[in-house]
Amino acid sequence: MVKNNKKNKISYEYEADVLTVESSNKPIDYAKEIGNVVVHFTKRDEPVLFEILDASKFFTKAGSVMKKSGAFRIFPNKKPMFA
Repeated sequence: MVKNNKKNKISYEYEADVLTVESSNKPIDYAKEIGNVVVHFTKRDEPVLFEILDASKFFTKAGSVMKKSGAFRIFPNKKPMFA
């Protein structure tokens, strides 16, 4: 579970289709790309910035997987977020 604090910054760049989540303003030392996600780390291996590349496709696929798994049955009266 990720704590929702006021330090988290979320932004979306429409033209590049990149969603960025900044969880800390600590200096970035290196980054690792895992599929369409780039995670930026400090020297102490703390993740501080996440970039989701092709974000619209990522969330469309995530929604499809959640529908198939039945994850939306938890809130049967609500519309799916990623439909």
